[in-house]
Amino acid sequence: MPSIPLPFVISLLLCLILFRTMRQAEHRLGLFPLLIATFAAQAMLSGLNWNLGWYPARLIQPVVAAILPALCFAAFNQLRRDRLATSNDILPHLLPVILVAILVTLWRAPIDIVLFATYLGYGLALLKIAKEGPDALSSVRIADEWTAHKALVAVAVMLVVTSFIDAIVAVDFFLGKGEQGRMVLTIASVLWLAIAGYAATVADKARPADEGNALSEDFDHSSSAQQVPSDAMEDKAIANHIDTLMREQHLYRDPDLTLQRLARRSGIPARQISGALNRTFGRNVSQVVNEYRVSDAKQRLVTTRDQITTIMLESGFGTKSNFNREFLRVTGMTPSRYRSSGGESSAASGLPKEASIR
Repeated sequence: MPSIPLPFVISLLLCLILFRTMRQAEHRLGLFPLLIATFAAQAMLSGLNWNLGWYPARLIQPVVAAILPALCFAAFNQLRRDRLATSNDILPHLLPVILVAILVTLWRAPIDIVLFATYLGYGLALLKIAKEGPDALSSVRIADEWTAHKALVAVAVMLVVTSFIDAIVAVDFFLGKGEQGRMVLTIASVLWLAIAGYAATVADKARPADEGNALSEDFDHSSSAQQVPSDAMEDKAIANHIDTLMREQHLYRDPDLTLQRLARRSGIPARQISGALNRTFGRNVSQVVNEYRVSDAKQRLVTTRDQITTIMLESGFGTKSNFNREFLRVTGMTPSRYRSSGGESSAASGLPKEASIR
């Protein structure tokens, strides 16, 4: 019974993921869906080249391979901004692609060196972004920052690892027939495409669908969108200002809240908010915001008979796993146990006592 080569299976799975992603995004072709589509195309080309020996795939595959690291960087880099990437953001990253396309037609020898430098360079660039922590992805839902950050690290590591695998395979082809290199390259390519495709899907879901249009909405409908002289503000003053917004406007109840949205509502740059909250509380923005949500949930658990799922959603949590994890971190017990024990004698809204700045 004939079997389907693994690269074709991976390509089919990525196409299904792409279809579902675009369906959920109302067929809006952003960078992450485009990245998944490129992964699928590269998996297909890998199968046509290594499994079927289709010669044209050997000409196209290096060009598509050069697109992947640049597209990975552009896609994840847009998660640091309050807008989607534009053509001007992407065009400079096409230089390695153009160079590889020229080398394919004129001089194939240096292609491996160019691809090695491209993958290693973009991998290190993404690791540099990852080093800034989850708060660097300021356009991602605060509840999903850690997940998106892990996806970023996974793609960055795979880019670096791939650069060295390709270099080893190139040496194997140069010294021998490349039989071992062919097997290693096939396995590594399939693994890379599967991990990167999954990571791209996770990161794409972490950004609110309307985040690119949120700027005008926040300023038009928020009375607190006045600009605050953040350059002269100390950490405690910034933390107090964020605390006031949280207590008075309950911004934490928005499940799509991002650091960029919080920055627009407060009139303070996202990086400055992140630094101030980290230095004031010793925790990142995601943890601080979730503490407001947990405090809200604590009050509802002991003062209402609402279902825990309802309380979870109305407090701003989007998933049950995140709610249970953060509730356990803050209180040391599960929501159901907290309710059955009667909770505290009084639950104040806003930050819990251990995180209070007042």
